[in-house]
Amino acid sequence: MPTISREEAAHLARLARLELAPDELDHLAGQLDAIAGYVARVSEVAAEDIPPTSHPLPLTNVFRDDELKPGLEAQAGLAAAPEAEDGRFRVPRILGEEA
Repeated sequence: MPTISREEAAHLARLARLELAPDELDHLAGQLDAIAGYVARVSEVAAEDIPPTSHPLPLTNVFRDDELKPGLEAQAGLAAAPEAEDGRFRVPRILGEEA
């Protein structure tokens, strides 16, 4: 079973740009060691006749079908605008460019 040292945990923390206190490093090393042990156990159980999967259950599409529906007419949309000009929304100039 792999054993992850405190120095290896500190190296991983540096790679992840984490600043950890010494007691946190000891705790992290123990957790990483447990995780590595779990991965080793799964690797032992995995059989070659079982295909790798990303999900244990088949995925089902829960979205509705796309249906074409009429949208808002331009005049109806512009009716609620504070200002309109030439069939478009009129907004304040923000870049100081010439029109």
